[in-house]
Amino acid sequence: MSWFYLAVAIVAEIIATSLLKSSEGFTRLWPSLVVIVGYGCAFFFLSLTLRTIPVGAAYAIWSGAGIVLVTLIAWLIFGQTISLPDVIGIGLIIAGVIVLRLFSETGEY
Repeated sequence: MSWFYLAVAIVAEIIATSLLKSSEGFTRLWPSLVVIVGYGCAFFFLSLTLRTIPVGAAYAIWSGAGIVLVTLIAWLIFGQTISLPDVIGIGLIIAGVIVLRLFSETGEY
């Protein structure tokens, strides 16, 4: 269940972060409510994840996936441009999460 909780935390964080721009500094009600609920869910499910997955590994996967997916959403929905250094950086984040997951000795999870 820990991996499911982590996936829910990632999705909730991505939704909240993606709508943060639409909240216009928390001046628009519905996007602001989604942001608040989204981050609340993200941290709640991340806390459930930490029952069995080490905090360093869970946070690396959570934040890495969030960075990559929010960047893709910003590109697809908000028209943000992505440069070659951005692509290289995102690739390094993905590689780091893969290395952490495959070769980490921080504990079985």
